[in-house]
Amino acid sequence: MKPLINLPIPGLVRWGILGCGNVTELKSGPAFAKVEGSALVAVMRRDAAKAADYARRHQVPVWYSDADALIADPQVDAVYIATPPASHKELALKVAAAGKICCVEKPMALNAAECAGMVQAFEQQGLPLYVAYYRRCLPRFLQLKSWLEQGRIGKVRQVHWNFSRIASELDLSGQAHWRVDPAQAGGGYFVDLASHGLDLLMHLLGDIVEVKGFTARQAALYPAEDAVTAIWRFQSGVLGSGYWNFVSAQRQDSLSLIGSLGRIDCAVFDDEPLRLQTADGIEELRIAHPQHIQQPHIATMVQDILQGSGHPSTGTTALRANWVMDQILAQA
Repeated sequence: MKPLINLPIPGLVRWGILGCGNVTELKSGPAFAKVEGSALVAVMRRDAAKAADYARRHQVPVWYSDADALIADPQVDAVYIATPPASHKELALKVAAAGKICCVEKPMALNAAECAGMVQAFEQQGLPLYVAYYRRCLPRFLQLKSWLEQGRIGKVRQVHWNFSRIASELDLSGQAHWRVDPAQAGGGYFVDLASHGLDLLMHLLGDIVEVKGFTARQAALYPAEDAVTAIWRFQSGVLGSGYWNFVSAQRQDSLSLIGSLGRIDCAVFDDEPLRLQTADGIEELRIAHPQHIQQPHIATMVQDILQGSGHPSTGTTALRANWVMDQILAQA
């Protein structure tokens, strides 16, 4: 296989991070330095003191407080955008104009229209655009996908995802933050969290082509929705439903895939075992998340860049998750 991109240093992808906040502390940031063929060479945060502190703690040689400066750095081959969704499109277009590879945190942007503009920009430059829907690369979901491909539950007929959790102390305090500000996030926790599961289901079962939903502000703790329910149809004919509540009395994370010969039950976020039930009995398999949960996704990106091997989460695939959420939220 040939490299997807000719890099200044063959065999090495040098990354810069825009927005070195909480998601980069353990989930993603260290993995950019640990993956073979990858190096983390620069980070940026608007707060210069926090940027310098992050660089010191993670042994990153260069830090910036200005996004344009990191994007222009000739030592940076690829940029990981880990800022709130409202800035994703603007920053991604700058990365594309600079002729550099890009990975954007999820959700990809505020809406599907913004996502389409990002995809077009990178296609015009002949550059890859990845999105951090890292569950597509996690070992536990690769196993789930393998069971489906092996026909262990026959033809999938229906899927259902129920996710709920209690309101956080931050939400109860009434303090504003970007995750529940539709102008910054495109919605609330539904957009932030449900996007993971919706994208994963389309990876497993194909595109969702029709969707209807309802939203509510049941506790009215913040401007965004706190309860959502939806039904949808995959192109294959499989039917799906989901219920998400972020002001519930307890936490629940249960995903069920029901087929003609059996069913699979698991969690999207929680570290619960995969449970396969067929006429032969019940099989449970626990596959722990890696220390840095994005590391398999990052390793697959680097392999694609260096060898042209492909990656399951691109701008084109991620756009679809935004489209589905747009349909649900538009019906509020």
